[in-house]
Order: sequence, then C-alpha cells, then structure tokens
Amino acid sequence: MSTAVTPTRTPNEDAATGNTSGYRLDLDGLRGIAIALVAVFHVWFGRVSGGVDVFLVLSGYFFVASLLKHVVATRPESVPWATAVNPWPRFWRLVRRLLPALLVVLVFVAAMVAVVMPKTRWGPLGAELQASALYYQNWHLAFDSQDYQAADSAISPMQHLWSMSMQGQFFVLTLLSALALGGVLRALSRRYAVFANPTVIRGVVGASLLAVALVSFAWAVHRHGINQPFNYYDTVARLWEPLAGGLLAVWIPRVAMPTWLRNALGAVALVLIASCGWWISGVQEYPGAMALVPVGATLLLIWTGSAATMSDATSGPGAVSRALAHRRLVWLGSIAYALYLWHWPLLIFYLSWRYQDDVNWLEGTAILAVSVVLAWATTRFIEAPLRAGTKSGASRIYRRGLVAVIVVCTVVAGTTAVIWQRDAANATVNTENLDPRLYPGARAYLDGAAVPKVDAQPSPEVVDKDWPITSYDSVISGWKDPSIKVGVYGDPTATRTVALVGGSHAEYWITALDAIGRQRGFKVTTYLKVGCALTTSHVFTWFGQKYYQCNDWSRRVMDRLAVDRPDVVFTNSTRPEEGKGARGDFVPQDYKDIFAEFRDRGQRVVAVRDNPWAHGKVTPPECLAEGNKPEVCGVTREMALAPTDPALAVAPDFPNMNFLDYSDAMCDATYCPAVVGNILVWHDYHHLSATFVRSLIPAVDADLGPALQWW
Repeated sequence: MSTAVTPTRTPNEDAATGNTSGYRLDLDGLRGIAIALVAVFHVWFGRVSGGVDVFLVLSGYFFVASLLKHVVATRPESVPWATAVNPWPRFWRLVRRLLPALLVVLVFVAAMVAVVMPKTRWGPLGAELQASALYYQNWHLAFDSQDYQAADSAISPMQHLWSMSMQGQFFVLTLLSALALGGVLRALSRRYAVFANPTVIRGVVGASLLAVALVSFAWAVHRHGINQPFNYYDTVARLWEPLAGGLLAVWIPRVAMPTWLRNALGAVALVLIASCGWWISGVQEYPGAMALVPVGATLLLIWTGSAATMSDATSGPGAVSRALAHRRLVWLGSIAYALYLWHWPLLIFYLSWRYQDDVNWLEGTAILAVSVVLAWATTRFIEAPLRAGTKSGASRIYRRGLVAVIVVCTVVAGTTAVIWQRDAANATVNTENLDPRLYPGARAYLDGAAVPKVDAQPSPEVVDKDWPITSYDSVISGWKDPSIKVGVYGDPTATRTVALVGGSHAEYWITALDAIGRQRGFKVTTYLKVGCALTTSHVFTWFGQKYYQCNDWSRRVMDRLAVDRPDVVFTNSTRPEEGKGARGDFVPQDYKDIFAEFRDRGQRVVAVRDNPWAHGKVTPPECLAEGNKPEVCGVTREMALAPTDPALAVAPDFPNMNFLDYSDAMCDATYCPAVVGNILVWHDYHHLSATFVRSLIPAVDADLGPALQWW
C-alpha cells in the first residue's frame, strides 16, 4: 500500500486568518520528512508509514487556505462572494501541477510493463494505466480487491497512484462545492447583508467542512469492521483527512504558548509521525480511528509552528519548526510529488525483473538514489516550467515542445493500454473438445499416456479465464454475500443427488461432477462461497481481514444440508499448512468437526485432498508467459504436499466417508510442474484450471463408482 503527496505551494502564514508572517518553510520540510518515510518504508520494510495522512492533511490545509485567501481576504467588499470563486483558473493550475509529471511516469510504466511484465498481466495493467490517468485508480483497486478472480494478482507498479486519484477527486469536489456554496451565499447576501460578512462566510464554510468531515470519519470507522480492503481505498472514508487540514485553515486556535511548550508539542508530533508506521498496521487500520494519530500529529505541527501560538511577535519559530525548515528537508519537500511518483514503480519493476520479494540495503539504496535523481529531473525540467505557465522564464519553444512530446507519448501509451485491455477482454478459452491424444492432461501421470509435442492449452495469456461454470453462472456467494446460492448441475431430473460444498477449492470439481452426473444419471447441487471451506471455529484471514462471514455461512449451510438431505456430500479433506516456512498439507480440526457432524447425522461424504499450491515470486501462468519451462514454473512436491495423504490417518474415525487423492495426477515423485500432459494445471497459483479438471474426469468417474455404488 502507499501514500499520497500533491505539489502545492505553501500559502502565506495563516492566510485564512489574516496573519502574514511569511512563507512556511517548515511545512515544506514536513513534506520532505513524509516522503522520506513513505519511500523508505516501501523499499525496505513493506509497510505503510503514515505518510498518506500527513500529505492528505497538508493538501487540505493548503487548498482550503488558498480558496479562502481569494474569497475572503482579497475580494472587494462590493463584489458578491461567489464571483470570487472561479473554479477554472484553479482547476487549470491543478492540471499544470499534477498531470505532466504523472503522464511522464505512466508512459515510463507502460514501456516497462511491455519489457518486464509477462503478457498475462498486460490487460489488467492496461486498465490500471487508464484508471491512473483518469484519476479513478482508487476505485479500480477497491472493486478489484472484492473480485475473487483478481484477488491473486501481483502488486501493481501503479498501486500507489490510488492516493493521487483520491486527492484529485477531493480537489474537484471541493471546487465544485465551493462554487455551489458560493451561489447559495450570493443569493442569500442579496436579501441578508450578514451573509456578505467575511466572518460569517468563514463560519458557513467551516460548518460545512466539519459536517462532511464528521460523516466521512463515521463512515470510515463503520466500514473498518465490515470491509477494510475496500475502506482503505474509499474516497468517502478518506475525505475527513484533508478536510481536517481544511478546518485548520478556516479556523486556527489563537493560544499564546511559551516557546518550550511549542517545542515540546512539536517534538511529540514529529515522533508520532516518524514512529507510527512501526506500531500501527496502516493497511489494516487506516483510514479508521488509528489514522487520528498521524492526522492529529500533522495538525499539531501546523498549529504549533504558526503565528497563532507565538507568545509575542518577536518570539519567532520554535526549534522544531527551524529544524523542519532545514534547507535539505525543504529541497526534499520540493521534489516530493515526483519522488512519490517514481520510487514505487522502480521498486516493483526491479523486484519483478529479479524475481524477488524484497531488496537488500544496497539494492534499496540504489533504487532510492535513482528515484531522487529522476524526481529532481522531473521537477526541474517538466513540472516547474509547465507549472509556471506563461510567467515562466523558460523558453516558450521549450514548453511547447515539452507539451508536444508528453502528448504524443501519452497517446501512444494510452493506445497501447486500450489494445491490451481489448485483447484481454476478447480472449476466450475454448478447450472443451481437446483431442485427448494430444492433450492427455492428468492421464500423462496416472496412466502413462504419451505426451506429443504441441503448445500447451489453455495459453498462459487466457488461462485466467478458465474458471468452473459455477463462477460464470454466479451461483457461488461472494465475499460479502451471506446468501446460500444453490446451483443445479448434472442430471437435473435425477432422484439421487451429490451436493458439492465449500469454497473455491471445492468449486472447481464441478467440472468433473457435472459431466459424470449427466453421464451416470445423478443431480449435482452446489453450496459454495468464495474463500470459505466448511468451518466451525477457525476464522480465516484473507487479504489482512478476518473472514467471520465464513463461519456464519458454514453453520447455516450445515443446517441447510440437514434439511435438504443430499445422498452424498462432496467437499475437501485437507488444506495447506499455514505460516512462514510452512510445508505440506494437513486435516484441520474444523474439518474433523464437520466430518463428525456428518457422521453423527448419518450423511455420506466423499472428500478430496486439496491440490498443491504453487506459492512463488510469480504465478505459474505468468512464469510460463515469460518463456520459462513448466519444470521450473510449479512447486516442489515436498513444499506443497505431505509425504502421504493426511486424511488417511483420520479415515478410520469416519466410516461414512470416502477419501480421494489426485496429487499423483499433478506431480511426479519430486515436482508439481505448471503443465501436465500439455494442459496448464493452475489458472493462478492455487486454483486448478477447468481444463485440467476435465482431464481428470475418467479418474474421478472410476473412483466415484465404488464409493457411491451407483454404477
């Protein structure tokens, strides 16, 4: 996850309150510290530092202060307030400040995606290029985090741009709201002179900001326990942070303090900002209540460094403010926007190129050094000349040439992104009628079938669409969907029923059960929920969030099965060991409890061993797309599976159950490759492709016959 920074010139001291003690260099220095924390935490520690909150507060403070400065402090008394709120000059200044550097980085990202990333990722990353350029990347990632079929994708080189999108939305919403509020006040001022009073105007603006900020904060806290992955990217949940800075711009408390107290408060605030990344898990906590720590600390630094807290006009800035105003910190703050844009894609592309999960000290230092150089060059030669506009001393020819180059490169990159998305959208999987002599799949290991030299199917570029029919029929409940959806497959008119129950690792067996049911004359009903194997007490953690909904759903499904009384329940018998360095698979206690419940109610069960999970730097399809051989794109058998099926140890306790194991169809004695019998085994790193399951139909049919005794 990542943070945000927006290039905004610092207004004169307390512009909204009328103080003009000078340019706030300390806030430029604070921006420098924030971007240093962001980059360092990203590169070496893989954590959120809290810099997002610092930048959001500063952005709100600067932006609202700038608006108030023009509509209150500088307007002629005879001019209605709303006429001073012309959004277009400010909008155009925002475009000049934000867009050129962003587009340059996106052009670089597009080029590097084509060079470094496997083709399997071009389509999704093309969509992110578009989302980033049009400032809705946060929403794109928010909804992607809810898409189980996209949940396994690797970290994107544009993931950090969610925050730029959120800030862009904040600026536009604030401008439009100011325009609307100005129209209301202008209409009121024609009848009531009090609404032309600057103090009243500031009060109305402050009350409006406060109301929206309180609603946003309440929403963030409420959604924290409901859907934190979505909450993290949600603009509504994030608005309270820049609005907190905006409220300080509207009204900054005047409390004269001795210098020692200002220094003490400033030091505490600075320590909180520097340390909160260590003791707050930002991805799991922000923008909820814990975000009050960096937000409050930033507000405290703005306040204690202002003229509103000086005991007298000669007291001057405190020690903390002077330290923040150090020229090196101020310089770092001046390139903060470009540094924020550059450091993350450089890190991700390097990790992808080296097949690494992290970097050492030397590698991280090199990435940061290159990022700083590129940030300085971007600021000096692109951002500054275009931001200055016609008032710049830079050559008009240079500015026009620069704009032309950026436009041409952006058009090329944008066209490429559209082509990637089109190709991904049009990609289809058509493997239902593969010649079994050319594509034996599982039979290559189980029966020793010959494997001719042909291109494997499905291709790595489209295998991510090779999901079971239940996903496309939408009869598997989503993450936040509590309903029990029952699908009907096989022979719908049959009197005997097999119930397929569990999560996605049970779901993909529908490919085999549906075909066998139609052939052998039994009905298949499905009770499925993503990420939700049947549980009793264990709470799954997916993407950093406790999945309590699974426990409730499991309980209700068990009750439903007691009523529906299928002839046989088909589910999973094992799961991979969890935790760092874990190896093999096991039968969880929850599974045993569920099995015992089926046994005690007299229900027959067929349970299949989970397939090997190919954890690695990239997924097997991505590894294949990069030109690697299947023999290095899978996982060792020792890493993925226990030496023998763990279910065999508990089988005597459950005479009502039959246990199946197809690991020998996917692995040889030592390795589980990405391709078996010319068919890709996985469509990501842990779900079997529907095509591979289809090649298992003869084996499953042969095992179900004796187990069910129906044929």
